[in-house]
Amino acid sequence: MSGRSSEQPGLFGDVEQRPKAAPRIEPVPADAELIRVKAQLPPDIRFGTSSWSFPGWGDLVWKPGSRAPSAAKLSREGLSAYASHPLFGAVGLDRTYYAPIDSKQFRAYAAQTPETFRFIVKADRRLVSPYLPPGAGCRPSAPLLWDHVHAEREVVIPAVSGLGKRLGAIVFQFPPLGSAWIRHSGGPGAFADRLHDFLSSLPVGPEYAVEIRDRDLLTQAYASALRDSGASQCFAVHPSMPDLTMQSNAIERQSQRITLVRWMLNPRAGLSYDDAKSRYEPFNRLVDEDTPSRRAIIDLLRTSGNTPGYIIVNNKAEGSAPLSIRRLAAELVRAEQPSVHW
Repeated sequence: MSGRSSEQPGLFGDVEQRPKAAPRIEPVPADAELIRVKAQLPPDIRFGTSSWSFPGWGDLVWKPGSRAPSAAKLSREGLSAYASHPLFGAVGLDRTYYAPIDSKQFRAYAAQTPETFRFIVKADRRLVSPYLPPGAGCRPSAPLLWDHVHAEREVVIPAVSGLGKRLGAIVFQFPPLGSAWIRHSGGPGAFADRLHDFLSSLPVGPEYAVEIRDRDLLTQAYASALRDSGASQCFAVHPSMPDLTMQSNAIERQSQRITLVRWMLNPRAGLSYDDAKSRYEPFNRLVDEDTPSRRAIIDLLRTSGNTPGYIIVNNKAEGSAPLSIRRLAAELVRAEQPSVHW
């Protein structure tokens, strides 16, 4: 009788020889200092990074393994581990700037995070730019600029229905428009009027924020447009803008519904995004520390009253967003005084 031995391999080989499932992305264990800082942070202040798909964050965010996960794998599967970090209560969702995503994708993101987590969603760039993105053809204008119907249908409704209460804010980030375009479009006053009409046409409920990259637009008319439409300033740490103190003084702070800061670049380093990327990769250490901006962010938070605070940090600010946040959170805790009421 020619029975097969239990040790004889099957037709397709032993089970042990089949490809193993890729390991899950695990969070790095929190150390005692991280836990201590988290416990002392004001509950309405959330830190986060611009996206999360960075393989170089091993030992900082991802539990190290034999091989670092790819950026693509982290983009698909890393959000849950990211949201487990004690200091990461939010994230900047940047991919939505380049193309809208549907409510199903938003729900998939939300499912990977706790209920207290918040997403800062960048709106479709076609709503805020008079310049067509690369590959969009040779049309002479951007037909979706100021299009509140497109904003409601493709940005607001999917984000609200997919994220629910995890939606922190929708950010309309205008690119640098340039003095020539601003002048030919009627000047800063005309921009503020169009902004007011656009924001006032959006559905009531979500928090909206506006980020500009032209200091000429930071006018009283602009501040009034935000106030009257119920939107908030997105304070940008970026070389094209005045420092945070000047931005704060130009905005009616008492009308701000949220305090949102995006720390993008080091204004004193003189680097472009591409240059900073080349200098700082793989984003696992602080290279060009920006102490003045860190202190300005802390001052802004300490004078924000009871408004929810969101601080979104880019790797290109100092070299490593997780380390920038760790330093920022620790210094905020040290700076807190008993007389300060959050």
